[in-house]
Amino acid sequence: MLICGINSSHTASAVLVRDGRIISGLQEERPSRQKNKSGFPGEAIQVLLDREGLDWKDVDAYVFGGHETYTEIGLREGDRSARVRSYKEMVSAVGKVKQQLRKTPLRAYVHKQRRAQHIELITSHGVPSERIHAIDHHLCHASTAYYGNGADKDALVLTIDGAGDTLCATVSIPEGDTLKRLATIDEEHSVGNLWAVITALMGMVPMEHEYKLMGMAPYATGERVEYAKGIFRSAFQMVDGNWRLAPGSPDMMFSYEFWREKLEFLRFDYVCAGLQAFTEEFLTEWVAGWLRKTGRTKVRLSGGVFMNVKLNKTIGELPECQDLYVFPSCGDETNAIGAAWAYLASQGLANTIEPLGPMYLGPEPLPETFEAAAAKARELGWTVVKPNDLPDAVADLLARGEVVARIAGREEFGARALGNRSILADPTRPDVVRVVNRAIKCRDFWMPFAPSVMAECADQYMHNPKGFSAPYMILAFDSRNTEQVKAACHPEDATIRPQIVTRDWNPGYHRIIECFHARTGRGALMNTSFNIHGEPIVSSPQDAIDVMQRSGLVHLALGDYLISKP
Repeated sequence: MLICGINSSHTASAVLVRDGRIISGLQEERPSRQKNKSGFPGEAIQVLLDREGLDWKDVDAYVFGGHETYTEIGLREGDRSARVRSYKEMVSAVGKVKQQLRKTPLRAYVHKQRRAQHIELITSHGVPSERIHAIDHHLCHASTAYYGNGADKDALVLTIDGAGDTLCATVSIPEGDTLKRLATIDEEHSVGNLWAVITALMGMVPMEHEYKLMGMAPYATGERVEYAKGIFRSAFQMVDGNWRLAPGSPDMMFSYEFWREKLEFLRFDYVCAGLQAFTEEFLTEWVAGWLRKTGRTKVRLSGGVFMNVKLNKTIGELPECQDLYVFPSCGDETNAIGAAWAYLASQGLANTIEPLGPMYLGPEPLPETFEAAAAKARELGWTVVKPNDLPDAVADLLARGEVVARIAGREEFGARALGNRSILADPTRPDVVRVVNRAIKCRDFWMPFAPSVMAECADQYMHNPKGFSAPYMILAFDSRNTEQVKAACHPEDATIRPQIVTRDWNPGYHRIIECFHARTGRGALMNTSFNIHGEPIVSSPQDAIDVMQRSGLVHLALGDYLISKP
């Protein structure tokens, strides 16, 4: 059975699953080059089908990860400004009308019409309409968390995001080959939407820049942070193990003015720190309550709120939690995977689902595209060589304090670059952070980078007393030997968000770190995604050359080539 899982909300994406095994996956932003493109991922589906030599009619089932869907938007600069303004405008007369209409049958009608357009895009390729299905949004999130780590029957499965199919959170436990839902929380009580609104209030892009607030949070401490935390806490209450809005608090989607009045004149770093502290304290209380109520010790998490790695850290430190798995890149982009897996389970085929392995699910460039990109580099007057031992040559540059970008093999699926579309540097050099930020990434100065750590050296760099698996940059830990990873941990609280690299999952990248270790005695590299801030991660060799032209990047490992600008 060949299934195409589809996420048609924001961060549109598609995956192909054959007989329970993920064979490929791609976000629509990569071929379209529009950051966080939403709507129907038509280009991504076509790329995946072409890669496998398939036609649209060869797919047995197209499964949407959610009944509600989005229009097609790509976050270009103008869209970003509009997205921020839209949160303020939700308190206008038009916004108030929209708020009321969301509670009427018109909402379902609008989404049904949008879905009909998406169905037509599939049937136009000769696909019978009976092959097209949709599965509840949060069931898709829960399915990624549950099946992704091998379907532990005694796990507790929790999902939290901004909203999806009218819910913002669910609690489930396995029952037979499916998931039994124990509790739900309506979208108006959404902690995820709270983060989106505060992100807009801080002048950043909601549903994209929430991580910047998390990154700012450790820089502020003291009474004003506790004061801010109290303001956020007062808007919610925990009742019978679940949370809801406190009396007088508005629907979080339409709460911009409410929070502006509450937080006005409170310094931005206190706001960020208070929001993070509230989120950790409040949601950890929620998780702990359900662990005690169900008597379980294995926690499985998915949904966009769990992209907050500091929250995941506090959950993992709960004494009730002995085993933690957070599905990597657990925003809506991975609901394409959840949709395929949930559909298999609904067909009695849960036993065929293979747990998630490496996230290198995207296309691999053809040799001729690498050659064409190398030829373009020569035309630009850059040095292009083919070293006998490329990993060793890259490690040599890194050991000498140079920054090297890498594009090799299949691209990563999701938000994290895991070595195949990455910018690399020596993690002991804080000056490199400034170089990468100013010359290449153009990102906010306070944001930390992350390390890729050779598995053989993992215990040297992170406190991980419960032995959680960490290959995906979705968990945070306190660092060890902090000076050796100083440029790849948070400069204020010294936490790290590691990618543990094994030879089995990525032999080429592992060998670069191994060669770097042989030269320096350090088994870790600073790793950040290969892109200019606000743009998608590079996909093709041509994208890599383009970023190199438009930035201060000097060295590029491109397939078998090593390219350097004068």
